[in-house]
Amino acid sequence: METRINDGLPGYQLYDHLLVLTPPEELWGRLMKLKEEFAEKFKTDHARWTRPQIILASFRQYAMMEERIVNRLSNIAMSFPPFKVELKDFGSFPSHTVYINVSSRLPIQKLVRTIRTEAQRLMKLDELNKPQFMMEPHITIGRKLVPWQYEKSWLEFSQRHFSGKFIADNMLLLKKAENESRFHVAERFDFQNLPVVTKQGELF
Repeated sequence: METRINDGLPGYQLYDHLLVLTPPEELWGRLMKLKEEFAEKFKTDHARWTRPQIILASFRQYAMMEERIVNRLSNIAMSFPPFKVELKDFGSFPSHTVYINVSSRLPIQKLVRTIRTEAQRLMKLDELNKPQFMMEPHITIGRKLVPWQYEKSWLEFSQRHFSGKFIADNMLLLKKAENESRFHVAERFDFQNLPVVTKQGELF
């Protein structure tokens, strides 16, 4: 995959990246079952094929930047403690998305702010491709809904209940090349709550 480069220069392959929190297997299974039900009932494959995850950040960057980004994110994760994530009921972005609420937002927002402060410059490709940082954590159930899908699904899911919780002890960096349809795991960063003495490379 790495050898298929855009302009013949190694390192100049562009990748889309997602930085995410992923629920453990049992909760993942419950969420996938819910997404399957949503896809079937409201005729939307997006619900079936997207992962149940909390997106922290998304960005596009060249392959040659990956090592520096990984080092920076590794430093951030090393200093961050594991934390509890609580999921509670449903919310929506009118008129296109239905999601599961994250009721324990503060530790996630703190993590996103830290990533934005310490890694934003490395993630920025250019003025048209700036990283996005998700300050409203949620798990998407259905997105890119057309009006009838949104109206029918929200009528039902606004009345439904869901609860779940897990300990987030790592975050994943996912990536995909422009010619790929699905993201795959590039790196895992464990939250270790260790003191990080120096932050190298801050000037770059």
